[in-house]
Amino acid sequence: MTAVTLKDVAQRAGVSIKTVSNVVRDAPRVSPATRERVMRAVQELGYRPNPSARRLRTGRSGLIALAVPELTTPYFADLAHHVRTEATALGLTVLIEETLRDPAEELRLATGVGASLLDGVILSPLHVTTAELAPVADQFPLVLLGERSYEPADLVVDHVLIDNVAAARDATAHLAGLGRTRIAAIGADRKASATSRQRLEGFQQALHAAGLPFDPRLAPAVKEFDRRNGLLAMRALIELPAHVRPDAVFCFSDMLAVGAQRAVHEAGLDVPGDIALAGVDGSQEALYSTPSLTTVVPDLTAVASLAVKCLAARIRSETRLPFEVHVAPHWLEERESTVGGRRPLVP
Repeated sequence: MTAVTLKDVAQRAGVSIKTVSNVVRDAPRVSPATRERVMRAVQELGYRPNPSARRLRTGRSGLIALAVPELTTPYFADLAHHVRTEATALGLTVLIEETLRDPAEELRLATGVGASLLDGVILSPLHVTTAELAPVADQFPLVLLGERSYEPADLVVDHVLIDNVAAARDATAHLAGLGRTRIAAIGADRKASATSRQRLEGFQQALHAAGLPFDPRLAPAVKEFDRRNGLLAMRALIELPAHVRPDAVFCFSDMLAVGAQRAVHEAGLDVPGDIALAGVDGSQEALYSTPSLTTVVPDLTAVASLAVKCLAARIRSETRLPFEVHVAPHWLEERESTVGGRRPLVP
């Protein structure tokens, strides 16, 4: 099959080859109507830019990478979908990388080592530090996702995140507002990751605001934010004496909450009658679980849009841009695991 060319797209859209080139490169000064017509022709014909030719012509390949710890986690799979959608709208192609929680792999991708075809990287790190990034901060376009574990004055890279303290506070305040008084937290991380620290801080803030004590026995440590650790932590909580055992649990991820819900079921207890559960991530698994899981939903469309646009601006800029922190919105979805009843599923 003959490859589709810029000329083919131009003929289909009824515009010049130069106009098609401008749209594909996301150049300014192209009217929305023209851009839409060209992109429709691109999709209809299945046109794919030639990265090698593009790099020779512009010095850029149009390729970026999204690097996440693991794609088996629903949150990161959903994030990858949204990043690809946003990147495609800007004429960029996304390569998906799994760091598999390897510090060396995170640093390699963050600094562009061995990534000669990449114009930039969006990285969700677990280990890389600002001290490691500082020497190459202006040499390779990079946007970090997730929790910030440094002071604003130490900012050496663009960062997109949600307010994890507020997210945890919202979920815990919801549980306290239901009259629950022995509220546990599953997600205290033995590695003291930024995510764990911030969500634990928001949890404690909400307890204090509700006039409830923080009991360390109700915050068991976990190794990972996965279903297995949620199951094991919830089993340990259920085995506590009746006057200590929680009547509500805030889990630092939906996967932890799904595991915790399984443990409650195994013990012959009821959600939310005996123990109310809430999570964080806004995953599809939370929506379709039985009962459906109350969860804090990060706006992944906003996260992806902010990250891709921020990276694209840095790639295309001929001058040094100031580093920025962008905070995406979140909201609480109240579902059956805390408010009870049977609600029709709204996919």
